[in-house]
Amino acid sequence: MIDLDIQRMADLEAIRSLRIRYSHYLDGNHMDELAALFAPDALCDAGRGLWQGREQIRAGLSAAFEAYDHDVEGSYPFLHAVTNHWIEFLDADTAQGRCYLIDLETMSKRERDPWLLLGSYADEYRRVDGRWFITRTRLDIFWPERQAGGGLPGRDLILPEAYPAS
Repeated sequence: MIDLDIQRMADLEAIRSLRIRYSHYLDGNHMDELAALFAPDALCDAGRGLWQGREQIRAGLSAAFEAYDHDVEGSYPFLHAVTNHWIEFLDADTAQGRCYLIDLETMSKRERDPWLLLGSYADEYRRVDGRWFITRTRLDIFWPERQAGGGLPGRDLILPEAYPAS
């Protein structure tokens, strides 16, 4: 029983670490490390279209980074603060989670306030060969313009679906 509890705690920490590292890698412009947090066939909807697979996710998040790097600093044009991480296990190797996102812009000129958005990530995680990956993620935005899918981890969480077969 204790070994199972210790494993569950280790799994929770590994999953939480994915979203924390995602924020640091994205903000710091470490796109190869960022893409490696995702399963090879992962789906990502970050509010800029649906990306499938590591290369599309890397390219899409790189484009988002460049769009906000107004001062051409090469790192930290924004800060992604994630908090209130809620994780539910579906089975030993699959989990779902939500965490809040407070997204701030760091440009040097203050033409506007630093708030970009308030939202929540809806995530699915899978353990593959002993390592946890993000398999599906959706950014639900609550402010400034609501674009939210909704749902709760382990119950009715709304996640991106695969591209239709062509």
